[in-house]
Amino acid sequence: MKGEAHPGVQGCRTVRPFILSASRATDIPAFYADWFMNRIRAGGFTWVNPFRPSQVQTVSVEKVRAIVFWSKHPAGLPAHLGELDRRGLHYVLHYTLNNYEAEGLEPCLPPLAERVTLFRRMAKRLGPERVTWRMDPLVWTDRCGVPELLAKARRLAEDLEGCTRKLVFSFVDIDRYSMVKRRLARAGIPAREPTPAERRDAAEGLGQLGRAHGLEVVTCAEEMDFSAVGIDHGRCVDGEGLARLWPEDTALAAFAGSPEGRKDKGQRKACGCTASKDIGRYRTCPHLCAYCYASSSEGAAERAYREHDPESDRL
Repeated sequence: MKGEAHPGVQGCRTVRPFILSASRATDIPAFYADWFMNRIRAGGFTWVNPFRPSQVQTVSVEKVRAIVFWSKHPAGLPAHLGELDRRGLHYVLHYTLNNYEAEGLEPCLPPLAERVTLFRRMAKRLGPERVTWRMDPLVWTDRCGVPELLAKARRLAEDLEGCTRKLVFSFVDIDRYSMVKRRLARAGIPAREPTPAERRDAAEGLGQLGRAHGLEVVTCAEEMDFSAVGIDHGRCVDGEGLARLWPEDTALAAFAGSPEGRKDKGQRKACGCTASKDIGRYRTCPHLCAYCYASSSEGAAERAYREHDPESDRL
């Protein structure tokens, strides 16, 4: 994904990725699917580095072969799948499905039953190999520990039987993000990070659950090694996995096997993802989940969504 200078704009470069990530930074399938498709039709996106606003990129879709969608409720996506198919673009969906209704951790999401129904609908449309279930993150509170989390996972696995082949999980990061601490405190939610022993117990339980339901269970950007209980480090953006799904796409296979298509250097050390370009923007997701580190201000996210222009070249 090499860039070239873009004349006339300070710090602006054009990049031509093979894989788009849409998006780790916000829920594009839930809130910005129309904007996303407008930019696909236009041939590219403008992306501004959130940590260095002077760094601007034009993200061309010229070479894009695959899209990895991330969402907690991808209600805006089904209307556009036919067009993506006609354009010859491959895509998979990471669907985060947690049951935190009692804990109040995801206050703006639709009811769990509605989200389960949409998950099943997406799996029927795409096939279970292309819809990954994310139980992400696992959050501990004074009333929700390992037994409770595993019970939630078990009920969801039963609801999703036959709809997915993979379960991805991670543990909540609170101590690393002061904004998350403040948001949890304002909401009066006594959440905490798990101890190493609790992490091992949760991982072992999820591994057993996976074997009972035919699910591959992997972690997302977790440093602890759970191979002893049959759980590997995952690759949420998995170039080789995408190439296996579409073996006829020689360009995608070549990228996945190339040095350029190996680990995404822009992600955390423990992340195993293939290189991709994320075209999302922080502080734009109105889900307002209490544990989220991508939104520092509830007001800013709501305002960004309210003022959003689907015809704009950027979020």
